[in-house]
Amino acid sequence: MINPIIRRLAQVRATAAKLEQSFVKELASLPKAYGFDSLKAFIAAVEASGSGKRSRIKKTKKAYKPKTRKRAVITDSVRAKVKALLKAGKSGSQIAKAVGISLPSVQNIKKTFGLVKATKKAPPKAKRRRAPSKPATAPKTHKKRVTPRKAAVPEPKPTPTTVVPPVIPAV
Repeated sequence: MINPIIRRLAQVRATAAKLEQSFVKELASLPKAYGFDSLKAFIAAVEASGSGKRSRIKKTKKAYKPKTRKRAVITDSVRAKVKALLKAGKSGSQIAKAVGISLPSVQNIKKTFGLVKATKKAPPKAKRRRAPSKPATAPKTHKKRVTPRKAAVPEPKPTPTTVVPPVIPAV
């Protein structure tokens, strides 16, 4: 497992070395391509061109124009094409792409031709009524007693009584 990875790494290193050599050759040929005798003269010319004052040119900003899509004009010929494609068995999205209109437009055209089954919508659910909230009441005021409170007297516990069943004479 490790050997194939090592081999691949060696191949990549060899490729990188070849690229580096070709890059060095290309750099060495640049001064002659631009008419310089030596590499030092070429480097000095490049440095001189970059160190000068740059003229600042103000770029004018383009006015922002938002993209607006063009609305498809649905004519009788478009409707006829949609009807023909429907009869050919194409799906709504395929028709929309072929004719260049939106899928809802295709659905609307199908509806006008009566090619869409009318679906019954479920009746809207009745909204739950909330229980009426308690009306706001005025703060309670304490009424003063006209008669003083009675002292709480504990009730006496009844004493257990024994019930003697009546004796019935035997006959």
